[in-house]
Amino acid sequence: MNRIDVHHHVIPPFYRDALAGAGITAAGGRALPDWTAEAALEMMDLLRTATAIMSVSTPGTSFLNDTSAAVELAQRLNDFTAELRAVHGDRFGYFATLPMPDATAAAREAARVLDNGTADGVVLLANSNSEYLGTGGQGELWRALDERGAVAFVHPAELPAPEVEGVPPFAADFLLDTTRAAYLLVRNGIVRQYPDIKFILSHAGGFVPYASHRMAIAIAADTGRSILDILDDFRSFYFDTALSSSLAALPSLLAFAEPSHILFGSDWPFAPVVANQYFANGLDTGVDAANLAAINHTNAQVLFPRLAGAPITTSAERPVVRLRHTTQRAVARALFKLVQPGTN
Repeated sequence: MNRIDVHHHVIPPFYRDALAGAGITAAGGRALPDWTAEAALEMMDLLRTATAIMSVSTPGTSFLNDTSAAVELAQRLNDFTAELRAVHGDRFGYFATLPMPDATAAAREAARVLDNGTADGVVLLANSNSEYLGTGGQGELWRALDERGAVAFVHPAELPAPEVEGVPPFAADFLLDTTRAAYLLVRNGIVRQYPDIKFILSHAGGFVPYASHRMAIAIAADTGRSILDILDDFRSFYFDTALSSSLAALPSLLAFAEPSHILFGSDWPFAPVVANQYFANGLDTGVDAANLAAINHTNAQVLFPRLAGAPITTSAERPVVRLRHTTQRAVARALFKLVQPGTN
């Protein structure tokens, strides 16, 4: 399938230790999964993924109150992932971690990794310590990214509000967090003022495709702008398919997004193997061949020209994993048991 995975996480041992030192053992309500480069490559081969663009998930460096400590950790994370890319060639790329919410420090680190050519873009949490993307004081960062025509991967974080008992953040809050950031980036004119930044929204943009017209009406009433122009701004985003290529979600994404703006995403290792199989199968069986090729790799190759025409290699010859329709229900049951371990 020659997939390029733009939503693929990395959890270096020293980062896990730093989180544990701050009392953090989970992200989005899920325990931090195990991660090794070898396991990542094995999963990539299973799904026929040629290249994974790695990123650090929430909380990034935002759990550190000291900016200098956040900068140091961001640099260490970026140097680690740059080394993985150097060792494994076209199998890995990475989105650089930035020490947000300090926009000045983030702009400096973005310039460092983008100018030295090691990073494929940057990852930005939808909110860092309650400060959302698209709000005031972030101009220095946007200018740095726009001048470099950077790709900015927007990933959700915990909402700046108490959790609701029984609702793990990854299940619903994450989708709202991404949607809030997208709304503010459009409402406050960031996507128009900095048109050379290519924003990728995680998980099919959260609620953006489904609620885009409703949000456009609200922004138009608030700003006096044309609803059609606002919808164009929402369509300027790129959207990944991580955990979002189901029979319910995929049609909404395909109906709203520009065909050239949909990218493959897995959310590994936070999304386990069975989930990756389930959603990859939804993509393989729910999209025609031409659009499937575009989603799997052609659209990403436009964003990441270094991957255009790169030879596709795998760590081992493994069969393509495609689930037959007769087994999809069994996989769905296995996925349900995985997230509800007490269920029979």
